[in-house]
Order: sequence, then C-alpha cells, then structure tokens
Amino acid sequence: MAATSGIGVSEELAQAFSAAIETKNVRFIKVNIQNESLVPVTSVSVSGTLDDDLALLHDHLEEKVPCYVLARLDNPPSEWLVISYVPDAAQVRQKMLYASTRNALIKSLGSTVFTDSLFATDKSDVTPSGYAAHRRHQTAPKPLSTREQEMADIKAAEREAGASYEGSRARQNHLGNQEVGYTWGEDASEAVGALRAGEGSRLVVLQINASEQIVLSSNVPIDDVDALAANMPLSEPSYCLFAWEGASPNGRDIAFIYSCPSASPIKSRMVYSTGAGIIFRQARDLLGEERGFVLASRKIETSDPRELTGTFLKEELGVGNAASDGNSTLARPVSNASFARPKGPGRRR
Repeated sequence: MAATSGIGVSEELAQAFSAAIETKNVRFIKVNIQNESLVPVTSVSVSGTLDDDLALLHDHLEEKVPCYVLARLDNPPSEWLVISYVPDAAQVRQKMLYASTRNALIKSLGSTVFTDSLFATDKSDVTPSGYAAHRRHQTAPKPLSTREQEMADIKAAEREAGASYEGSRARQNHLGNQEVGYTWGEDASEAVGALRAGEGSRLVVLQINASEQIVLSSNVPIDDVDALAANMPLSEPSYCLFAWEGASPNGRDIAFIYSCPSASPIKSRMVYSTGAGIIFRQARDLLGEERGFVLASRKIETSDPRELTGTFLKEELGVGNAASDGNSTLARPVSNASFARPKGPGRRR
C-alpha cells in the first residue's frame, strides 16, 4: 500500500468542485498543493467536447510544476477524470508528494465520481492524441500470466470442441444409439469385439482422428502386465481396453483405461475428456453382456501410463487375493440381495 502524505482537501476546493458538479459548465479544475492543503488554482469552462477542450489545457500546465486536473467527461457528464500531471523535470520531493496525495484527493471529493485516471509526465500526454492513446490502453486486453493463459486456452478449446460435436449430436452410429456421436473404424470395432472370445492378455489402444472417428492405434499381446506403458502413447491421450488373463478367479477380465498424459496438447485433453464416458459405453455394447458385465464397471484414469502396474490395476479395479469365492468385482453381475445391517458393538459388563 502506498504511503499517504497527510495533505487534505481545502474547504475552497470542496466548494468549487461541488459547484462544478451542480452547474455542469466547468470542464477543468486545476489543483495544486499549497500550505499543506489541496487548493483550486484555475477553472476552465466547457466550450466543446473533451477533446476540443484539452487543447485549451496546454497553457495552464507548467514545465516543472506538478498539479492535478479534474476533468469532466462528455458521456456521461456526471463522471470525471482525474489527471495527475507530474513532469519529469519536477523536483523529486514534489513528485513523491503528489504521488502520495492523489488517493486522498479522490477519496475526499468522492471516489464514485472519478471513473478514470490519467498519469501524465509531459504536456503531450494531456492532448487529444495523448488521451486517445490512454483510452486504447484501457480497452486493450490485459496481459495474462502463464496459468491464466493456459486456462483461457482450455476454455477456448472447450468451446471449439462443444461447437464441433454439436453438429454430430443427432448422428446415429453403427451401434444404433443417438448419443453424442463417434463413429468407429471397422478395425477398431473388430479389435474390441474380438477381446470377448480371445485368450491371453491383450491390449487394444483406440484414438480419435481428425474426422471424429474412433480408430485402432495398436492391438498387441501383453506377456507382462507391467509392460503396459511401453505399448501406450506417452504424449497424447488414448482409450485402452486391456484383457487381463488371470487377474481374478473369473479367468479373464477386461478393463477400460482412459490415459491422458500431462504432456498432451490442451485441445486433445478436452476432446478425450469429453468422450471418455461415451466411448466406455460404446465399447461395452461391442463386448456384449455375457457372464455378467464383461467390461469392468469401473474405469481407470491415468495421467502417467507408467503407473499402470499389476498392483495398481488390482487396487483400482478391486480385485485381489481376498476374492476367495470365485467371483470378482470386475465382472460380478448386480446382486438383488438386501443389504445386511452390521451388528453393533457388544454390551459392556
């Protein structure tokens, strides 16, 4: 917070400014600091527009003496501009004094009246062209921090993605639903469907191309679950279906993995995030519903594919050594059994 000088508005200035507001015929009031007080030294009447009258102000400014100028605006005329004129040639003490008194001037006369401020260090700053440059600066976009720019880019990508998919909202895909549409390439749908009847562990990687189509990126057998990351994109998003042999007593379970590495382009992150739930449901339809839900009911999401180890996957999917009854939470059908209320603590004796 800037230090204040302790200099206040004189009764003479308060009355002059009050009268100027009421009569509406005063364009400028020049204010100086004299005897530890803010006093009016010159008043200029309205003769034209603000730009026209700024040309008249030139003769009232001195080369080395700071001052304030209260200027009435044109639209609306009830609002004022405060000009802090502190020339470069002024004494350092005077510069500091006027800089520390400006807020007191505005607050004392009514901060709601002053809707703009202009800082001038030369007479050329207080001219029609100088004031025009000031207004352009006021309306120019404010510079953004790196974080603010990233958020702005994300919002722009979200709007663009929303507009892009709006046109495909009523498009029916080959699965027969009317959801926000993604068409599937033949290779992609065949690879996902084949997981249902296949054997061994296998990874199917899907991506969205420029035509909003789901395409097959890779379809490879997996001998070691800890090698998943080596077969997934590390710099762009993807949807993966991992058929895992021996993950649970079911024998072979299929997990849906949405991978969105931190290094992915912002627009891609928005597009893939929007489509994750849709692609999950469409993949489930392709797999069918034999032996309960073939596709795990819980999606796995990661921003770093390298964390996809066997231990991590079992924790995320809820399968592990405790499944001794032969049923896994991955593929277990919904049970109609009522919920058993747990017993309360035993009574103390």
